[in-house]
Amino acid sequence: MFPVVKVVARGLEPAAMYTLLLEFVQVDPHRWKYVNGEWVPGGKAEVAPPNPIYIHPESPNFGAHWMKEAVSFAKVKLTNKSNGNGQIMLNSLHKYEPRVHLVRVGAEEQRTVLTYRFPETQFIAVTAYQNEEVTSLKIKYNPFAKAFLDAKERPADSQTYPQCKSIYI
Repeated sequence: MFPVVKVVARGLEPAAMYTLLLEFVQVDPHRWKYVNGEWVPGGKAEVAPPNPIYIHPESPNFGAHWMKEAVSFAKVKLTNKSNGNGQIMLNSLHKYEPRVHLVRVGAEEQRTVLTYRFPETQFIAVTAYQNEEVTSLKIKYNPFAKAFLDAKERPADSQTYPQCKSIYI
């Protein structure tokens, strides 16, 4: 997924166990189209695929682990086809919002689920980029697109990402 969802966790109990989950929710009733340089509603949305939830591969883990550095969901794979390989299926040309769920693991009376929405991260799922600037950014920052760069254009710093968002308890 580009750009990568990264969050900073604060205020967790260091010795408690937590699982971090990432979900993509279809947020409106439209199918979108790109016309004259902007996205406009282009019809009724298709039924949203079941929302499989991506479990962060380091889950479950201690609160101290999650708080030591930004948590990256760089390994999540999005697709527009159902293939059963652990990828998250999205409808192309539909708007989605990533949501992070923080689950405190333990006995039922200790279990807590907190959901964090980041409306500013809403995006329209596409199979081909409609904007050359976005294509350039993807090639520059996406480790899976590095093959498109000439050797002289490759950044020395392997990954530089925009600001992370924080989640707090």
